[in-house]
Amino acid sequence: MNLGRHSITSTTPVHIFDARFDPDCQIFTTSTPAGFAVYRTSPLKLLRKRELKGGTLITVVPFHTSNILFLVGGGRSPLYPPNKVVFWDDALGAEVAELEFRERVRGIACRRGWLAVALRRRVVVFQVGEQVTRYAEWDTCDNPKGLLAMATAAYSTLLTIAGRQLGHVQLVHLPPCAPPVPIGPHISSSPPRPPPPPAKHPVSIIAAHETALTTLSVPASGRLLATTSSRGTLVRVWDSLSGKLVREFRRGTDKADIYGVAFRPDEQELCVWSDKGTVHVFTLVASGPSNRQSTFSPLTPFLPLPKYFDSEWSYAQYRIPSQSSHITLSAPVSRSPTEDVPDEERCVVGWINVALSDESAQGGAPEYQLVALTYVGGWYRLSLPQHRSSRSSSLANPVPSSSARTPTTRHRLSSASSVTGRDKGKEKEQEKEGKESRDCVLQEFRRFGRWDGWG
Repeated sequence: MNLGRHSITSTTPVHIFDARFDPDCQIFTTSTPAGFAVYRTSPLKLLRKRELKGGTLITVVPFHTSNILFLVGGGRSPLYPPNKVVFWDDALGAEVAELEFRERVRGIACRRGWLAVALRRRVVVFQVGEQVTRYAEWDTCDNPKGLLAMATAAYSTLLTIAGRQLGHVQLVHLPPCAPPVPIGPHISSSPPRPPPPPAKHPVSIIAAHETALTTLSVPASGRLLATTSSRGTLVRVWDSLSGKLVREFRRGTDKADIYGVAFRPDEQELCVWSDKGTVHVFTLVASGPSNRQSTFSPLTPFLPLPKYFDSEWSYAQYRIPSQSSHITLSAPVSRSPTEDVPDEERCVVGWINVALSDESAQGGAPEYQLVALTYVGGWYRLSLPQHRSSRSSSLANPVPSSSARTPTTRHRLSSASSVTGRDKGKEKEQEKEGKESRDCVLQEFRRFGRWDGWG
């Protein structure tokens, strides 16, 4: 049988300048050399796209459930000056306002009715309504990454920014966030009441690390704060009211550039991702799966062991495949020396709530899963490993009892060695099963960022 020869050519690689979720992870925005787009997170669907000519964008931030998006130009040929924040009304398809600064915009965070802009050494907050008014500003240390995080839940007040000293965090409390306006028919139930004021005055400064900060993350409620430093080995979780250290997790032993930390919506777990391409998941509660610890951790109260042996390691993780590891069917695409090259290891991760269809999940709690977005257009939906209660019982008696060992002494030496070999084989299988049970499961993979029919 003779088959005709067909040539397979690869399409232009996807290049994502920026990808970020909204506070509820219901949608996410992306900016590419062709423009920007808004996607539904799960199931993945392109909601709208705007093809812009004349330059590129480095930041696209949705302003909650409105038609407004905040745009910042960037890249080798920025569409807007990098010192401006442009208000884009997607219903009109045009700019409606802009904020201009004397220096480049480093970061943006927003909540309902408020916008915070991070510059190199200060953070400026605006109140956004029918008019945009300047609320206040705070000085920070050198903040080239524009780190800041804002709580977005109803009646939350927390805004976290870099402190004036290296490794410090400032905790600013803004006016309470207004609850969302209900959409649809009027519901007779009373709206949620604001929480009572704190009994003690909240702290304003936390000395989080000795080196420069790399990420600041808060859940929607603003009760907790997660920080990481340039060392990239530890993740510290703080109580935002008292300023006390709640937990300390170890990502790894080698230095890494941590890209972000995300709290689960119910604040029972958090995930961490870095330039190593691995997503780590830690638990914050005692019930459920437990974080891994060193076998010497029970001895730390009695022996002066290094702090490393008392560290908590992730109970689940997932290694995102590198784009270069896939099979290439054509010659490498030649690039212009002035072209922006995407970072294959860069990604952003968020939590989603998945409704399970099986009968075992009826009446139970919803399942939280992870969605990872890579800067080369990969969309990964990951489920956490299922920890069975029988795992501890299966490993409880790895060595047979004395009554079970007595018959084996009557066998020849070769039989004894074969039994020992089988025991070692079982131990290796159990270790392999335990390692596999720590890996998140890839439930679905798709591509985004391409609008030519291949996405």
